[in-house]
Amino acid sequence: MMAKREKKPVHHVQMTEGKRQIIQQLLQEYDIETAEDIQDALKDLLGGTIKEMMEAEMDDHLGYEKSERSDSDDYRNGYKSKQVNSSFGSMTIDVPQDRKSTFEPQIVKKRQKDISDIDKKIISMYAKGMTTRQISDTLMDIYGFEASEGFISDVTDKILPQIEDWQNRPLSEIYPVLYIDAIHYSVRDNGVIRKLAAYVILGINLEGRKEVLTIEVGDNESSKYWLSVLNNLKNRGVHDIMIICADGLTGIKEAISTAYPNTEYQRCIVHQVRNTLKYVSDKDRKPFATDLKTIYQAASEQKALEAKERVKAKWEDKYPRAMKSWDTNWDAISPIFKFSADVRSVIYTTNAIESLNSTYRKLNRQRSVFPSDQALLKALYLATFEATKKWTMPIRNWGKIYGEMAIMYEGRLPE
Repeated sequence: MMAKREKKPVHHVQMTEGKRQIIQQLLQEYDIETAEDIQDALKDLLGGTIKEMMEAEMDDHLGYEKSERSDSDDYRNGYKSKQVNSSFGSMTIDVPQDRKSTFEPQIVKKRQKDISDIDKKIISMYAKGMTTRQISDTLMDIYGFEASEGFISDVTDKILPQIEDWQNRPLSEIYPVLYIDAIHYSVRDNGVIRKLAAYVILGINLEGRKEVLTIEVGDNESSKYWLSVLNNLKNRGVHDIMIICADGLTGIKEAISTAYPNTEYQRCIVHQVRNTLKYVSDKDRKPFATDLKTIYQAASEQKALEAKERVKAKWEDKYPRAMKSWDTNWDAISPIFKFSADVRSVIYTTNAIESLNSTYRKLNRQRSVFPSDQALLKALYLATFEATKKWTMPIRNWGKIYGEMAIMYEGRLPE
């Protein structure tokens, strides 16, 4: 094997004498006038450098240098041209051959057609929500490399085993808070476009850090469906959850009481307010929303009930249906009232999930229809990884929130 040379650290600002001389020679050798000329020069140099490195690899393989004589029955046997895709576009390189065809170059391997980390670039573009057509066009523009949509799909399919591993990875035993939220996408299914919901389950763990537990793509909300989702969390090691915060998903309440009987179901107040205001005309929305605040920001449940009656009395003649869901869902709205404002803000606002949702909504802006369920899952998975890279800190005031929850749910949270 060739001895590996130690890489020198790159100093972006330092212009050494050696670099100056290289640049001078480059300018003289290639008659550079434009930025494109620089690209062409670097492409030529890259090809030359690869060839030189392969020559050294061949010396190492044969055990003697080009100019030396040898009694070996294997010897150099000319060159074979090979087309590869590089960061500077498509280029031809000359690969040295040996008579026995036993030479295995390492810098560009025998069947390797790409030396520009194209897979990583494709996956990164897919993660940002670009369609296969957009990715194909971008690769052509930047690298002069034609990639079929099928090729791009094949590259992104490489992450499917990773998705499966991620969906089945073991989880923490206890999550103080879990959020379940839905984002809707259009997916093509046998030529028919269907609306599918992607359910994102986000946990706050014992350290106060956000963690996406799973993403479920489905269109059949029912207690049976939600029970299978929650049982899957159980099977992955989740023994206890203090509060599950979700919108009024069909069957969720019954599923929680079966899978996690000690867990409180909290209706998401943001969704509750949104659902109320859809009955209200534009001009009344602001004052109505202000009145709703008097309910969910009340000091106690009793005060909240009084505020609810006041809001109903004020608006029910004009909007008789608007406040109905506050009565029917009160048991799932009221758990928050036993907590302080700090804890409430974590439970009933979806700040934790909103930043994630904005990433997911970008996918909707980038492509109106996903070609399949699998394409949607790939995009969601990659978008999740992009978004969660930034999640390095616990949520605000976590120590205070945890302390309060430990008292409220006595004996269930580690001291």
